[in-house]
Order: sequence, then C-alpha cells, then structure tokens
Amino acid sequence: MSGDQTGAAPRTHHVVVIGVSGSGKSTIAAELAGRLNLRFADADDFHPPANVAKMSEGIPLTDEDRLPWLQSLATWMRERGAAGESTVLACSALKRSYRDLLREGGGQVAFLHLDGPAETILSRMRTRDHFMPPSLLESQVATLEPLEADEPGTALDLTLTREEIVDRAEDWLVGPGGLPAPPDRPHRGGDPR
Repeated sequence: MSGDQTGAAPRTHHVVVIGVSGSGKSTIAAELAGRLNLRFADADDFHPPANVAKMSEGIPLTDEDRLPWLQSLATWMRERGAAGESTVLACSALKRSYRDLLREGGGQVAFLHLDGPAETILSRMRTRDHFMPPSLLESQVATLEPLEADEPGTALDLTLTREEIVDRAEDWLVGPGGLPAPPDRPHRGGDPR
C-alpha cells in the first residue's frame, strides 16, 4: 500500500475487504481490524430495509438500489477520517464504479479482494444464517469486476485458512508508506509484495 508522497501530514487509511457474498469479507475484515487496531464496519449494516427485503426474496439489487448505500459508506469513511480514524470495511464493492465512489470517502483507500471458486463460496453460503440467499451468488459473480491495475489493492485466495488470509492481508498493508504496524506485531519474514 503506497503512502502519501506529498510531505503533508499522514492521511487516514481505509481498507475495504471486497468480494461476493459468502467470500468471508466480514470475518476477515473484523479480524484484520482487530489486529491493526482500526475501526471496523460491515457494509451490510448500512443497507436500508428495502434493500434487505429485496435480497431476502432473491431479487438482485440494481445500481439505483446500491447508490444511496454506497454514498452512506463513503460518508462513514469520510467522517471517520475527519475524526482521525483509519478503518476496515467489509463491502462487496463488486464494480469498479462502486469502488470509485468509496474512494471519494477520502484518505488512502486500498481494496483486498477475497477471490476463489464459486463452488467453495456456495458451500459456505448454504451453511450460514444471512439475508443473502445462495441463489443470488450467480448474479454477484456475473456483476464482479476484478480490481484493475490502477486500483490500489490485491487479491487474496479465499481457500486459505482465515489466519493465512489475514496474515497476507496484514503483510501487504503494513510497510513503508503504508499502515503503521501495531507495536506488538510479530515479524513473519519477508514482504510478499
């Protein structure tokens, strides 16, 4: 994660853990936030009741449905940044345009894409209690636009163990010009970047 090269005071950092529903975003984001001592939020908690109702009925959201939701997330990031807080957000952010809107929240924003086989994700979705039914996975996979070269971020293999994923995410994020390492962070060897 590259740093601010302007010589200005350090800006806040916002890490957005992205991917389709069932990829493990909330779990990984919450653990990463705990390790790095950052404010955590789950984008699912920002959905208005109408969005939750649609998804619960197996109806995919439209861009019009998502726009106010994404704007509320960008506002949350902006407000946290104004308070001097860096954050970790679990959010699907499937399209480039959604991620661009989130980047309007200010500070440095990096995306961690939990990527892996749809079959693995589907099996996870079938065993959890969530408003998003497994029937919507296909529409999410079809909507997903992988990170582009000019987007600050990296893909992480969701088939790894939770600890391995968080280790790799932390190693990618913490470094020269990136997020400050927690004072008790153990050294794990080389930088995988």
